[in-house]
Amino acid sequence: MKNYAVKQYQENDYTNWNTFIGQAKNATFLFHRDFMEYHKDRFEDFSLMIFEDEKLVAVLPANRVGDDVFSHKGLTYGGLVYLPKLNGEKVATILDAVLSFFKENAIQSFYYKPIPLFYVSNGNSEIDFFLNKKGAFLDKKEMNLAINLAMPLTISKSKLKHFRRIEELDLELVEEQQLESFWELVLEPRLLEKHNAKPVHTRQEITALKEKFPNNIRQFSAYYDGTIIAGITLFETKTVVKSQYGATTKKGEEMRALDFLFINLIQKYKSEGKLFFDMGIVNEDNEKGYHAGLLKQKEELGCSVYSQDFYKMKLI
Repeated sequence: MKNYAVKQYQENDYTNWNTFIGQAKNATFLFHRDFMEYHKDRFEDFSLMIFEDEKLVAVLPANRVGDDVFSHKGLTYGGLVYLPKLNGEKVATILDAVLSFFKENAIQSFYYKPIPLFYVSNGNSEIDFFLNKKGAFLDKKEMNLAINLAMPLTISKSKLKHFRRIEELDLELVEEQQLESFWELVLEPRLLEKHNAKPVHTRQEITALKEKFPNNIRQFSAYYDGTIIAGITLFETKTVVKSQYGATTKKGEEMRALDFLFINLIQKYKSEGKLFFDMGIVNEDNEKGYHAGLLKQKEELGCSVYSQDFYKMKLI
């Protein structure tokens, strides 16, 4: 461990950090500082950079709340990010260095939320094993629904039957560069009406992020008679596309416009060679712990259940 040095990220590390993210084995654009910092006013950054003989070999996107560190509460997923050639033994040693740094800084608990395994085609489970051996325990497990696009699609017969009917209704599928129509006319009013909630990203935030990541954040909408009736906002990585937001108006709901969009996009990304279509988690604060309707809907679109695990480690 003597060859590893851990330091907290500073503003002048911006270029070095982002260059590393572009080379890492298990990174996506969510770990770019321009994405991580869109909500920096809400999180106390505690991201770490790990060096081996002055060479940056790993980073940990993280934030601090009191005496606890999270990887990272403001991101869908996080975890230790490292170079492709880093072997398991070195990952274990880097974890030791990180945990020692935490203890030196009086951190009491470490919460770890790894990137889902299907985002990393060449494996990414070393850190889970080593965390467990160091005393971390599974704090929470969620169902992450995703479609393996390398396999034959298993969209339900009822979904396909309705899809063929919808195709006759002259709905127009449009990729939009602006997100205002979907946010203001569909997503925000629908979330408010159905759940008394707001999107995680404000319109201003998602617009700014799309300007910085135009190839990663994409908006597809369905129009009928010139009026938007549904939309899906996608976060696209090299191998995975994730439906970050999906919503429909009452008219769109009657016409099953969201299914129209999803099936078209699933087929599109399968034909383009993407490996997975990530449709997110289905957790809900109820006795079951999940939203049964969402689970059924996503399974009927061809999703299977993958694990999103959350680990906790007591350090003091």
